[in-house]
Amino acid sequence: MNIEPSSPVRSGPAGEWRRVRVWDLPTRLFHWLAVGLVVLAWLSQRMNWMQLHVRAGETLLALVLFRLLWGCCGSETARFSRLLASPAAAWRHLRQLARREPDTQVGHNAAGGWMVALLLALLLVETLSGLYVNNDIADEGPLSEIVPAVIANAISAIHAYGWDVLAAAVVLHVCAIALYALLKGHNLVRPMVTGVKPLPAATRAPRRASLWLAALLMAFSALVTALLAFYL
Repeated sequence: MNIEPSSPVRSGPAGEWRRVRVWDLPTRLFHWLAVGLVVLAWLSQRMNWMQLHVRAGETLLALVLFRLLWGCCGSETARFSRLLASPAAAWRHLRQLARREPDTQVGHNAAGGWMVALLLALLLVETLSGLYVNNDIADEGPLSEIVPAVIANAISAIHAYGWDVLAAAVVLHVCAIALYALLKGHNLVRPMVTGVKPLPAATRAPRRASLWLAALLMAFSALVTALLAFYL
């Protein structure tokens, strides 16, 4: 059992509890940077600041590529093998949404994992389609000249409608966080800020991957994005 010296054991309503680090720094940075970049992409599009919109999208693409790689070889709670439970398990979890109980979940719960996977998929579609966008007026993505106009226009439509789907998924995600706070008394935001949450003392701290590995994967993701955006 991995008991951290900086996490003293204390008594709680369900026995002894201690603070456990469940989210590593790369996962938390990805989460909040992605939030900021999505807001920036929306604002820049509304204000017609298209150069800023493009840069926000390219940066977001690099982050999403990093998160996909981190989900394969990163820290334990960031891995897709831990993220995706069976649909039956997710349904059983949702059926207990109104039950008020202590939060003993290490990482995402069975339903939350699928929401994260959906958001990542939508972000990937939105950022990749942005590289091809061509609205026949003024704004062209860096790859729009290498595909036929009919395909570029179809991808532009995907980019436009994909944003609406992404916005709906974000709203659903925020509402779910609020429901967990109101119905179950679970604070899902604080652990994503601090990285730690109170858990039963017997809980094993999840394994964390090296920050050097995270830096290497981020550099690789940035390189791939740069090649897609500027050289292809």
